[in-house]
Amino acid sequence: MHKEELPGASSALTMGIVGLITTALCCGPFGSIFCFIGLSNAKKAKKLYLQNPDLYINYNNANIGRILSIIGLVLAGMWLLFIILYFGVIIAAITAGSMDGMQY
Repeated sequence: MHKEELPGASSALTMGIVGLITTALCCGPFGSIFCFIGLSNAKKAKKLYLQNPDLYINYNNANIGRILSIIGLVLAGMWLLFIILYFGVIIAAITAGSMDGMQY
């Protein structure tokens, strides 16, 4: 019996990598879009694999893509929390009037 590549597994891996890189290097929370796409593709690939495991080679790419997407989502959450805290401290300092004596 000829085994074939699992549909969606390579795209899950690609989206996981892209999501992790964009979250870590440039875009912060906006990279989570790719992570959600990667999680969705990994879920579909795993579902197909579990329906008929003899037809497909394996779902390692889908599993690795899922893990990378989860790591990317955690990093995006940390970025978002940092941004909220950063601007929250700035806004609190401005509204409290602690920046009145500063010279510009």
